[in-house]
Amino acid sequence: MLRLCFALLLGTAMLTAQEGKLRVIAFGAHPDDCDIRAGGTAAKFAAMGHLVKFVSLTNGDAGHQSQGGGALAMRRRAEAAEAGRRLGIAEYITLDNHDGELMPTLEVRNQVIRLIRQWQADLVLLPRPNDYHPDHRYTGIIVQDAAYMVVVPNICPDTPPLRNNPVFMYFQDGFQKPAPFRPDIAVDIDDVWEKKIDALDAHVSQVYEWLPWVDHALDQVPKDPAERKKWLASQRDRGVNPEVRKALIKWYGPERGNKIRHAEAFEICEFGRRPDEATLRKLFPMVK
Repeated sequence: MLRLCFALLLGTAMLTAQEGKLRVIAFGAHPDDCDIRAGGTAAKFAAMGHLVKFVSLTNGDAGHQSQGGGALAMRRRAEAAEAGRRLGIAEYITLDNHDGELMPTLEVRNQVIRLIRQWQADLVLLPRPNDYHPDHRYTGIIVQDAAYMVVVPNICPDTPPLRNNPVFMYFQDGFQKPAPFRPDIAVDIDDVWEKKIDALDAHVSQVYEWLPWVDHALDQVPKDPAERKKWLASQRDRGVNPEVRKALIKWYGPERGNKIRHAEAFEICEFGRRPDEATLRKLFPMVK
């Protein structure tokens, strides 16, 4: 009991020492998922001095057409670390769960609970639990299942519980069933678009090898590093859909909101703390 109280006091002291600094943790299934969905927003948080951690629940050891296993996992871990460095975030970690084999088990849920608690998260980002890839779906389920448990002292008692439940928010996706994504807030990332592309460029095994191979487009990838980065930017420049455009206009006003070319949007997960508009503005201070 004394040890738990000391740990809680220590956590409070750490937060006091970093007063005014938001603590954001994002979960993806694979070592490039967070970058794709929230790389620009993370770069903006980091530039403002806030603390961002990216977590991949699998080590990515199956995501390639000619490599696999431990060698691929090591390669992807190194790529993720470099991507995190380019974004300026505090940390990017990959867990040692196998790619393509992720399941919503108690063991993995407890991994997530401990990570959220250790990070003392204010904001948790995650995929929605409806997606073409089972690892993506189960990542959403796992993090959802952790949402309430992070405040329960008797769950994972080796890691002090959070006193306040974080806000949990979903990444944007294009899936329509059982319900389409609803952009509760959208972030203008025009000024960090090149930084996001630079971070994705670090995931060489994925953006220039595996994903083009899956799409039967490997022969379209330029060999020159500068040209292939331009190609990558063109592949990722998918515009702003009408619902996200409405959110941009709401948060930035019509003059600016109509001009934004690149954005990342997020939807409130009802399993965490329910934020009002004022809270969302505090959690996304770059939206102004």
